[in-house]
Order: sequence, then structure tokens, then C-alpha cells
Amino acid sequence: MRLTCPSTTPEFQGRVIDAACRSLGLSGIRARWDEFAAQALREQASYADFQADLLGSECEDRDARRKVRRVKEANFPRPKWIEDFDFSKNPNVPQEVINTLTQPAWVQAGNPLCLIGDSGTGKSHLLIGLGTAIAEAGGRVRYTTAANLVNELAEAAGDKQLGRTIKKYGRVDLLCLDELGYVKLDRHGAELLFQIFTEREERHAIAIASNRPFTEWDRTFTDKRLCQTIVDRLTFEAHIIETGTQLFRLASTTAKRKAAVAA
Repeated sequence: MRLTCPSTTPEFQGRVIDAACRSLGLSGIRARWDEFAAQALREQASYADFQADLLGSECEDRDARRKVRRVKEANFPRPKWIEDFDFSKNPNVPQEVINTLTQPAWVQAGNPLCLIGDSGTGKSHLLIGLGTAIAEAGGRVRYTTAANLVNELAEAAGDKQLGRTIKKYGRVDLLCLDELGYVKLDRHGAELLFQIFTEREERHAIAIASNRPFTEWDRTFTDKRLCQTIVDRLTFEAHIIETGTQLFRLASTTAKRKAAVAA
């Protein structure tokens, strides 16, 4: 009768592999090594092919988890993807340009992006969708509204942490600033926001969404000289997309209701 050494049993091998994967942080291999081992056995694959498949699976798993983590860190208020944007409902939005902006080249170049148009024309969807695409491509992205950012900066100034907060926002690859122009800012709030723009100028990209054309930004930034400087900062070598005045969101909702009634 042949005796089997416990160290060569599948159960023991599984425990060793599981422990090693835990120790090395190889969660992808740990979850699927037995699946790949069985496949290699069926296909009579070489050791090199088996290892290549296993390591490739680990890389894919890490990439997927990295994308999820980057998107989560961006702090988007809701999930939006460019693939879900209905360009046929808003012909003002150039699809080819938007598709180009899903690639990180403009972010790496530190170029601004300005989405200008009335409420309900798809600005926030585009802002979040593009931010999500950059995050999934590996970029560090942060989303916030203009009002929330000014409030955070004011609180940081009161706690003598303004410099640290500004540097925090200066480090991300892309800052997505929504609802710029919805709230009127006093001089102090405008100056705080200006410090963020200055920190990021020509080094890290910023994308804004505003319901006011640039000619009306003096309603938000009451100091005209500061207003002009901020406009200059945000439009220098910027991608400027005007989403128009047609209510894209209302049209989509109305179309869905009509389709539901017809069904």
C-alpha cells in the first residue's frame, strides 16, 4: 500500500497557497488559483503558460480594484458615465470632443475644462462622467461644489489649516468643481477659491460646470478685478463646451414618461 505524504495532498497545497497569497497580498490569485490550475491540467498547459495566466489574472484584479478605489475617492455624489449620456437629446454637446476628453491627455497637460449652460442641460452628468473616466484611467480626481469648497476653505482658515487644505486640493490630478455661479460669493469667499485656482494653474487640471456665461460671472464674484482674473485663469488654453439652454434633463424625463404611458 502506497502512503501519501501529507505535504503533497491537494488540501495541504491549498492551505500553503492560501497563506502565501494572504501574506503577499495576492487576492486575485488567492481567489482563482484552483480554477486556473484545473484549466491548465485539462489543457495540458506548460508551467510558464499557467504562471502567465495566473499573474495576468492578478494584474486584472488589481486594475479593477484600483478603478473602484479611485472613483470612490473622487467623492462623486452619484454614479454617472459618459456612455449613458444621450447626445441625440442635446446636439450642442460635441460627442467627438467629449469622447476625446475621456482620455487623460488634457488632464496630464493641466488644461482647464469649462462646461457652460443652463440648469438641466447635462453639465453635471458630463462633469461626473468625465471625472469618472479619468479616475478609472488611474487619475486622482476630486469632486465638490463651489459652495462646499468655499465653506471648507473658510472653516480651514478659521482652524489655521488653510494651507494644508489648499495643498490637498492642489495634489489631485483633476478637480471637478460643480455649480459654480449658483451661489453669490463675497470677496473673502472669492479670494479663498482663487487660491485653489492659483495652486493648480497650468500644473493640474480643473473642470468646472456653471449655469452662467462668463459675461455674468461678476454676479458670482462681486469684485470685478478678481472676477476677471478668475475668468482668465479658467479659460487659458481651456476646453470650453456650451451645453445650451434646452432642458436636456426635462426632455429625458418627459420622453421616459411618454414611453411608459405608450407601453
